[in-house]
Amino acid sequence: MSNEEIELADALHSTAIRLLRAVRHVDRSTGLSPARLSALSVLVYAGPLTVGRLAAAEGVRSPTMSGIVNGLVADGMAERRAGPGDQRSVEVHATTKGKILFNRAREQRVQAVARLLDGQTGPDLDRLRGAVGVLEQLLERAD
Repeated sequence: MSNEEIELADALHSTAIRLLRAVRHVDRSTGLSPARLSALSVLVYAGPLTVGRLAAAEGVRSPTMSGIVNGLVADGMAERRAGPGDQRSVEVHATTKGKILFNRAREQRVQAVARLLDGQTGPDLDRLRGAVGVLEQLLERAD
């Protein structure tokens, strides 16, 4: 990797973190901790998962995820169900209540980002659209 690529990677990393921090205040309205909201997002987008697979997706250990899932279940945001084909296997599912709350939180975040974009010129918005397209392609290759 060149120094230019490393410098760009550093700038992208810092900017992404700053962007998320700038809008995460809206997440407080959900009443969920950041860890619970993040796990719920995985359940909403990836579908039912075992605690182990959910832990792997979130980069935490299974006992940690078990605690997070217990909280989501207690809040009515998720439920445990027997896995398909094996009654000993348990999957965690987002409930309708959890999906509604997550989608509302996502919309609030999107609106917060839109407020940051408010007043930007056409050329700036075009450059941002192009950058998002490039980032999406890079992330698809990384999957």
